[in-house]
Amino acid sequence: MIEINYIHAPPQQREPPTTMRPLLLFLHLAGIVIWVGGMYFAHFCLRPVATKQLPPPQRLPLMAAVLGRFFPTVALAIAAIVGSGLVLMLGAGFAGSPWHWHFMLSNGLLMTVIFMVIYGIRYPRLKQAVAAADWPAGGAAMNGIRQLVVINLLLGTLTIAVALLGPLAG
Repeated sequence: MIEINYIHAPPQQREPPTTMRPLLLFLHLAGIVIWVGGMYFAHFCLRPVATKQLPPPQRLPLMAAVLGRFFPTVALAIAAIVGSGLVLMLGAGFAGSPWHWHFMLSNGLLMTVIFMVIYGIRYPRLKQAVAAADWPAGGAAMNGIRQLVVINLLLGTLTIAVALLGPLAG
C-alpha cells in the first residue's frame, strides 16, 4: 500500500514519512476540495435552480450573498493551496520537482489570477447592481462571474487530472 506522502514524489525523491508532509498534503487537498468543489456546486447545482425558480430581484441578491460567504473561504483555500504547494516543492527543490508539480503550480497561479478578477472586479459590480436594484447590470455581472468560474472549474479539473495521472507519464 502506498502512503499518501509518497503519491506525488518520484522514487528518487521519496523520503520517510514526516509529520509535516501529511499536514501539508491535507491542507493542499482540503483547499482544492473547497475551491473546486464549491465552484462545481455553485455552477451546476445552485445557479440552475436559482435561475429557474427565482426572478432577478430575488435571485441576484441570493447569489451575491452566497458568493459573499464563499469568496473569503476561497481566498483562505488559495492561501492553503499555494502555501502548502510551495513548501512541498521547496522541499524537493524546484529543479528536482516532477513536471506535473510545475504544471500544478502554474495552473494554480493562473486560477488565482482569475479568482482575483472575479473577487476584485466582477463581484463588486454584482454587489453594486444589487444595491441599486439594477437587475440588468446585476445579470451582466453575474454572467461575467459565471464565465470565469467555468474557466476556473475546467482549469481546476485539468490540474487535478494532471496531478493524479502525471506520475504515470513520468
